Amino acid sequence: MRIVLMGPPGAGKGTQARRLSESTGMKHLSTGDMLRAEVASGSELGLLAKGFMDRGDLVPDSHIIAMIQQHIDHPAGILLDGFPRTVVQAKALDEALEQTNTPVDQVIHMSVDIDELVKRLSNRALCGDCQTPYNLESDPPSQPGICDNCGGSVAVRVDDRPEAVTHRMKVYQDLTAPVLDYYKSHGDVVEIVATGSPDEVFEKLSQTIKSGMPGVNAN
Repeated sequence: MRIVLMGPPGAGKGTQARRLSESTGMKHLSTGDMLRAEVASGSELGLLAKGFMDRGDLVPDSHIIAMIQQHIDHPAGILLDGFPRTVVQAKALDEALEQTNTPVDQVIHMSVDIDELVKRLSNRALCGDCQTPYNLESDPPSQPGICDNCGGSVAVRVDDRPEAVTHRMKVYQDLTAPVLDYYKSHGDVVEIVATGSPDEVFEKLSQTIKSGMPGVNAN
């Protein structure tokens, strides 16, 4: 079972993907989390990726594809979050999955109003050590700047700062939105309006997975 979860920055893909992974047993693959881990480790890929990420640009396709291909084989299925982001990546994913006869089963697009996205992004923060996400307005750490989970430093991501947000939205429209057209040409893309509480959005996604993938128990 292979699910692609799509949506603009701030749509809540990561939060919902983690919950769906827990409820279905599917492996959550987040290219954003993987890249931030590479940056934190100081690896060759991390050093390359940091400059692109700080500007709000996409990391080159070849590096993302090589990274994700190492993780796509999982017996319980995979839930892709943040990949594919370009048509080149989508085609590469299809080619990789064809080798094991496990094509993409479902593409879910989480849509959110642009004003809501900007508000969400400006309040989003992350622990630099354990990657625990926070919302500075609705779910801040107990002590400002300190992670409740590990005591690490919590800060707004560089690519969530106002100067980068507008650029990220343009990058999404220019490069990632065409991926929706690619998948629509191969089959239906399920549209989910990702507004409301996190629990309400999770329920919408769970029902979508249940209806589209018999045998998967998302609850």
